[in-house]
Formats: sequence, structure tokens, C-alpha cells
Amino acid sequence: MENSNFKIEQIYTGCIAHAAYYIESNGEAAIFDPLREVQPYIDRASKGNAKIKYVFLTHFHADFVSGHLDLAKKTNAKIVYGPTAKPSYEVIKAEDGQVFEVGDYKIKVIHTPGHTMESSTFLLIDENGKEHGIITGDTLFIGDVGRPDLAQHVVEDLTEDKLARHLYHSLREKIMPLSDDLIVYPNHGAGSACGKKMSKETTDTLGNQKKTNYALQEMTEDAFVKSVLTGLTTPPPYFPENVLMNIKGYESLDKVLEKAKTPLNPGAFEAVATENMALVLDTRDAKDFAKKHIPNSINIGLNGNFAMWVGEMIADIKQEILLVTEEGKEEESMVRLSRIGYDHTIGYLDGGINAWEKAGFETSSINRIRVKELEILNLDNTKVFDVRKKSEFDSEHLVGAISVPLNEISNHLAEFPKEEKFIIHCAGGYRSMIASSILQQRGWDNFVDVVEGFAGIKESKLAVTEYVCPTTLL
Repeated sequence: MENSNFKIEQIYTGCIAHAAYYIESNGEAAIFDPLREVQPYIDRASKGNAKIKYVFLTHFHADFVSGHLDLAKKTNAKIVYGPTAKPSYEVIKAEDGQVFEVGDYKIKVIHTPGHTMESSTFLLIDENGKEHGIITGDTLFIGDVGRPDLAQHVVEDLTEDKLARHLYHSLREKIMPLSDDLIVYPNHGAGSACGKKMSKETTDTLGNQKKTNYALQEMTEDAFVKSVLTGLTTPPPYFPENVLMNIKGYESLDKVLEKAKTPLNPGAFEAVATENMALVLDTRDAKDFAKKHIPNSINIGLNGNFAMWVGEMIADIKQEILLVTEEGKEEESMVRLSRIGYDHTIGYLDGGINAWEKAGFETSSINRIRVKELEILNLDNTKVFDVRKKSEFDSEHLVGAISVPLNEISNHLAEFPKEEKFIIHCAGGYRSMIASSILQQRGWDNFVDVVEGFAGIKESKLAVTEYVCPTTLL
């Protein structure tokens, strides 16, 4: 939205389904919930000849490390949290109802505990006193609300039940009485692990959310608690670590990248990997990794939900990492790791996999087949492993397939045969290549990956079982 004195922009990063917000009025600007890499916000303010006055945080984030500390240091902006926040660095701890001015615009703090105890919503008021919108953080999404089970992992006396009850009252006493024509600006969209049924839309009117969002419908407090807590998946293991980094502070991204941007020739790369017991992470596309890769490396491609799967599959956030990337993607890989707190990249393979091969070092490959080849196999005698989410498998799957969700694969390794051949697939080849790389790293080489995944299987002549809703017999 923009008028002569005011503009608000949503800055959306699809790979982690994250929305930051830029507000500008009469030469002053504010940033809400910035990502770790802050230069784009500085550049945006410079383009508008504006000075960044405030960095507002809706809460201590779990799914990414916020860039508030670096941004404040580089711009002299003040960091603002809502009531009850207790970070280990200097901030303005706003009171409920406190108003901040950015140019002719006003930003009112509304304390809305529930997702976390310090969670706050920011009400946007234009120069004429008209309330325009609300930046809701993880309190209210489009089609959903923030899950109330995350903060309990870092605060001992909290439970998901207590947080859900706080959220019930915050929504009904602080958010729902606001005007229907307000624009809702949430922190996340579909794909984020901070909710369970978020819409692909990233803004909406509050009035429409009151009509369509399941959590805003009339119900008792107990019914609300049951509704928001049902169906929550286990949060990725890096979430509590990110919360603590956002509370306690962290090393500047500039210093992290300075250490990470260490080009290593193949000999040095191999030596460092061995001496440091570093994880070799290959961020190239699945098809390129399958053709040739460094033995014992794992593949999590940049062209997918990279951050989420790094967080799911690399358990130790402090694990030292060596990168193999597509040429020119080295820094992007480092930044996207640091977005979620993986700050221990110690170098990358200079010249990529081609340099490795040219230097005479061994490479490995993953056997892949297309669905048309799968159709002619006798699957009665071959195990097929489906690494999609359990909900995807339950919805529809290849007849006879075995469900082993990717994020649970390390707990089910005994189910994969060592001697007989087996087949592995996901929805479209991205997750199954992650699984394939992990299995190969652990000693399996007797399997093939299905290139097109279940999307191709569903279009083939192979038998697919679909979920049928049970009927009630009268």
C-alpha cells in the first residue's frame, strides 16, 4: 500500500515462507521481523531517502534467526519488543498500547500473548488517524493461528495448554474487536512450520478472517485449545536453538560469512573434511547430485525447502559444514544456512564437483529410474519406500509401499534391507534424493530412486490406493 506520505511493503521470502515488512513515511522507516541478511532493507531505505528509525520484533522467532541486531548496529535504529520480552541486549520494551511514530505514521503496540508470551501485534495508523492494518507476527496467519507449543521448549514453566488459553483471549479480546477493514499482515504463509493450515495468500482483511479462519469462530476456550493443539507435528530440532539465539544474541552475519567464504582446492577440501569431521553438504539439484558427487556427502538442494530440510536432517546446529554448490551459489548457500542459525560453514569446494573430478578424486552416483521403467518391474517382490509425510501417504500411495517419512528416516534404518534391491520415492524427487544420499552415506547402495516421484506414479498404470472416508452405518 502507498499514498503520498506513507508506504508499506511486504518483503516475502518463499523458501522459508517468511514475510518482513518495510514502512516509510516522510523520511523515516521501520522494519518488522527482518531476516538475517540485512543489506536489502538498508538498500530499500536508501532508495527512499529514508532513515531506519526502528526495528520491530513481533516475538522471539523459532524458525529463523532475525537480523535485528545487525540491522540496528548498521543503522543506529532502536530495537522494539513487546511487553515481557527479556533479551540479553539493549531494546525498547514497549508497554501494551504504547505508540511509536515513524514520520507521520503511528504504530501502536498490542500485546497478544499465546504463540509466545512476548508476542505482540502492531496496529498501523495513518497520518489522518485511520487504522489501516495489523502486523500480526505469528499470532494470526491467513487461515490459521500460531502454534502454541513452541515457546514451552525454551521456557520451563510454560505449557502448550497455558499458551493456547492465552492465545484464545488475545484473539478475542485484542484482535477480533478491531475493524473488519484492517489488512492482516502475518509473518508467514503456507509452508511454514509455525502453523498447520496456513493459506497461500499472504494478506487478507480482518473481516474475512473472522468469517473463514477456523480459530476465530465462536467456540469455548476448551474447544479452541483442543482445536489448535490437534494435528501439530513435532517441531524441527533447530527451533529452540533459534529462539535462544534471538534472545541471547549471535555473531554478525558478516563475520560468519567471512569464515565461510574459504575456497578450498580438492586436496585441501578432503583434508579439512577428514581432520574436522566436517559434514559435506551438496546444495546442487537432485539430478546433478545423482550423476556424480563426493562420497559420503549429503544432498539438500537449494531449489526446494532448503532451510526446513537442513533443520530436520542436520541435528547439530553447530556441526561444521563444507559446501559443494553449483558455481556462483556458494554465498547463497552460506546465507541460507545462517538464516536458521547454521553458522559453522568452514569452506567450500573451489571449482565445484568438476574440479574434484578433474583432480582425480573418486565420485559416487545414485541410481535413478523413470516411472515408465518402474511399470515393467515386478513390484510384488520389491520393497518400495515412500518418504513423503505420513499425511501425504495416508491420502494416497502406491499399493504395497512402506511409509518412512524423510524426517524420521534415521529412526527407521533397520527397515531398509541391506541385501535385496529396493525402491525409494517422494512426491517429485527432491526429498527422495535427500533420503538416498543419507542411505548411501550409511552404507546402502542396493536401491534406486524414482525421478518423477509419486506425481509420476499417480499418472502411470501402477496401482494407487486412495484414502476413502469411512461411512457411518445406521
